[in-house]
Amino acid sequence: MTGHDGDVRELLGFRTGAARVLVVAYVLTFLLLALVTAPGRDAWWAELLAWVVVSVGAVTVVFHPSDPLPLKVGVALTLTGPMAVNLVLAVVPVPIDTLLLTWPLGASTAVYTYMCVRGRTGWAWLGMTLTLASCVLWAHRTGQGAGYGLAMSVLNLAPLVMSTFFAWTIRPAARNIYALRAQKTVEVAADAADLAVLEERDRQVRRLDELARPLLEHIASGAELSDATCTDCRLLEAYLRDTLRAPILSEPVVVTAARAARARGVEVILLDDHGMDDAAVETRDNVLGSVAVLLDAASSGTLTVRVLPPRRAALVTVLHDDDHDVRRIELGHDGSPLVLSARPA
Repeated sequence: MTGHDGDVRELLGFRTGAARVLVVAYVLTFLLLALVTAPGRDAWWAELLAWVVVSVGAVTVVFHPSDPLPLKVGVALTLTGPMAVNLVLAVVPVPIDTLLLTWPLGASTAVYTYMCVRGRTGWAWLGMTLTLASCVLWAHRTGQGAGYGLAMSVLNLAPLVMSTFFAWTIRPAARNIYALRAQKTVEVAADAADLAVLEERDRQVRRLDELARPLLEHIASGAELSDATCTDCRLLEAYLRDTLRAPILSEPVVVTAARAARARGVEVILLDDHGMDDAAVETRDNVLGSVAVLLDAASSGTLTVRVLPPRRAALVTVLHDDDHDVRRIELGHDGSPLVLSARPA
């Protein structure tokens, strides 16, 4: 799992303010321990260097953006414990008078614990093993016995064991949670699309009912149809045909102009090949305005408006064929005319 949504960091709140506070508290706490427990100023260099090592490790394991942690990062974090522990063990007195002197053990254990959660459990166990081995070798080398070195450090295995089982549980659970969330998102989007289709269908049914019902009831009554009624039927049929063949042109400005042109005897044909589906609102307004102007200017003949397919040089063509000539106008992608030509009919 990678990315900003869908990894275990999101589930465990690694990006929250609480995580930042926790890391700051970690860094400051072990800085205080390093300064307080240092056996003299001559040992500060080792204590502070060990503190830098564990602090960088903590910041990395919590805030690194990749999940699981990259291999190189995992290897570097594995060395956190052995490096910090050996730096401090090199300057502490023998025998040590308090376990606080071995603070890098707890600091590195925290890093390894979060490494398990971040998907590098094997490397975390390798780092802990090297850390315990460092304590054993130090105790043996200083004449305290290997058993003493193991006893002083083996307790740190308990948090690592718990984090290992936690990682085995939480990481698969995180995958399942985000898979379910993605599935739910798809389902919600599908439901929204279905609802939009139903709403559009209902809207069209209501519009058809408002427009066609009066004429249909008049026809069904058996009354004689006047010329005005026949004209209304013809105009309504043309309008309904336009909404099916050229929905992108079914805006009020074009509908009104087309109805007026047809009432004057102009045959209006509107076609839509979807080249304007993704056009900007301003472009659509310009095109529709230009088409309405051309419709208003026509007084006879046939006027065909066609929205071209996508990726054409022009966006719309308007062909006006009347008794005198044939005029063709192409509207560009900004709605302005590209070509204005005429030839004798």
